[in-house]
Amino acid sequence: MKVGIKSFDVAMEVKQKGMELEVRSPDGSEFHGDCFETMTGLVWCPGKINRQNDVKIKWEELMEIADSDGKSKAALKAARAVS
Repeated sequence: MKVGIKSFDVAMEVKQKGMELEVRSPDGSEFHGDCFETMTGLVWCPGKINRQNDVKIKWEELMEIADSDGKSKAALKAARAVS
């Protein structure tokens, strides 16, 4: 994936507005969505949707998922089963 910073509203620590990342295909031709990093967690906006239709994950949830290889594989498997 090609990831670029769209807006950088950060001093030293992440504030409430956070940081917006634009996610594209490796060659940059296809837009996948935006990821917002905030002090409360990550917000994923797939495609060109409004932030009202976003997917939120708290830092505690992300840490729990990423805590071990087994947990992250199980989370990915569950996510793929829903899609």
